[in-house]
Order: sequence, then C-alpha cells, then structure tokens
Amino acid sequence: MIPHSDIFSISSHKQFEKIALKVFRFQYDNNLVYRTFCQYLQIDKQVVKSITQIPFLPIQFFKSHEVVTGENAIQQTFTSSGTTGMITSKHLITDITLYEESYRKGFSQFYGNIEDYTILALLPSYLEREGSSLIYMVQDLIDLSQNPDSGFYLHNYDELISKLITLDQSGQNVILIGVTYALLDLIETQKFQLNNTIIMETGGMKGKRKELIREDLHEQLCDGLGVDAIHSEYGMTELLSQAYSLGGGVFECPAWMHILIRDTEDALTYVDNGKTGGINVIDLANINSCSFIATQDLGKKNPNTTFEVLGRFDNSDIRGCNLMVL
Repeated sequence: MIPHSDIFSISSHKQFEKIALKVFRFQYDNNLVYRTFCQYLQIDKQVVKSITQIPFLPIQFFKSHEVVTGENAIQQTFTSSGTTGMITSKHLITDITLYEESYRKGFSQFYGNIEDYTILALLPSYLEREGSSLIYMVQDLIDLSQNPDSGFYLHNYDELISKLITLDQSGQNVILIGVTYALLDLIETQKFQLNNTIIMETGGMKGKRKELIREDLHEQLCDGLGVDAIHSEYGMTELLSQAYSLGGGVFECPAWMHILIRDTEDALTYVDNGKTGGINVIDLANINSCSFIATQDLGKKNPNTTFEVLGRFDNSDIRGCNLMVL
C-alpha cells in the first residue's frame, strides 16, 4: 500500500512520475477491472517505465463496472448526474479521507485559508439528487469556513442576491460556486458590480439551457456580475482531485494530478503541446479506484503544463477507445 503522505507531498515532476509508476503497479495487481483492461491491450506491467506507457482506462468503465482497487469496504458511493433512464457513473470510495485531503489541500494551494472566505453555493441540480461528490466537497468547505453566512441556495435567488450584495459591499471575501445555468439565471434576475467576490463556475447546463462556448459564457457572466474573470473548477465524479482556473479557461493541477493529451485517432499515442486531443487524467488520490482515466473531454496542453478544456467528443463511442468489449 502507498501512504497518503507520499501522494500529497509530491514536489517535482520526477517525484510525481516515480509515485505514479508505483500506483500503476499497485492497481495492476489489485484492481481486477484495470488489470483485465491492461491485459487486453497486452501490456506487461514490467515493461512500463514512464507515465506515457501507462494504459488509461476509458471513463465509461465507471458506468459498466465496479472499478475498485483492493478489498476494503465501500464507505461512500458518488454518482454522476444524468437524465432519466441514462446510465450514470459510480465511483466507489473505500477511503473518504483521501477525497477530503485532496480537495482541502487543492483549495488551499489555489485560494489560501478557507477561513478567509464566505462560501456561497448555487448548485440546484446537484442538491436535488443523491450522491454528488461536488455537494460533498462544497458542504465540507462551507463547514470549514466557520462562517455563519456560508451556505447553499436552491431557487431562493432573492435571498442570495441580498446576501451577495451585502457581503461584497462589507469587504468580505466571498466565493460563489455555481453551476453554469444557475449563474446565468441569477444575472437575468439581477446585475451586479462585485469587488470582493470570486465567481467559480462548475460547468454544465444540465439540459436547462443551450450550450455556449466558454468565451461567450464568461463574457456574459463577467458583464452580469461585474467581475474581471470567471474562475472554474475541473473535476468529475470519477476523480478525487480538481484542477482550477483562475480565469481565461486556463487550468492548473495540484501536484498529485497530471494531464496528458491523447491523439483522437489513436488512443495510445499523445499529441504535442498546443494540439487538440482527448484529455487523459492521472489522479493519484484515486489510488483505491483507478488513477489513470481517459475522459471524454477535448483539450490541449500549454508549454507551462497548464491546460485548456475545449469541449467534449460528439458521442460516447470515442474513436480509438472502442475497448468496452471487456
């Protein structure tokens, strides 16, 4: 077993790669779904010497298989959102403290001490269902802020508007975390001029509105909220870590998370910086499920290791990822 402290004390890419290879071998030996996938690709764990040689499990496996490393009891099950009748992903968590340590340290890295903020959450579509990992995280951040003004809002926009204006004008540092469509609903109700508030959109229209390209969306939100930039969080049910954008749609990972961009024509090769491809995520906090996930998102990496999310594949049958026959 690899200690949590090894994962969350990574301070260099060399150290990251060394621990990622340890995690790969650990999951190959202790995760039946992942080992079967690797064997299907005829990957011998002994020949894998770099992270670019590690097989990435298509994210769809979380819809069809129980992706668990080891034999510990399940403490928590996180599920993805979806329309009625849609098959959703399930992330089976055997150690919830890994998730808590990951998002707490990640938040601290990008934003500092949680107690310096009031956390307001406008996440109606997540609150209205069970099993949201985002709600779990935000509830914990609200509690850690130890601020009586922190809290969730469902459809009570008038109350949120009053609270937001009062807090911002008082000079209080505020983070408003909102699902995209709800933030657009908010600015249709009220225009703001916020000076002490960070707006963090979590993405997703959830079928409520027409999808917008990021530049148009952020322009609307900046104009309606009176801020210079829109922050974003890049996370998903199948991960225990998040990347953050402090504006402009440019994301940065915490030290235990890494992004690779695969060729859309050949899932086992990678493209150069600046070129568009499929996003592969290494999330070492996912040690008890799978740390190597091929997502359905399109993106590109920049030379300084930041990355951008450019959209999603048009359908779930990603070319080069037709490995769901297992």
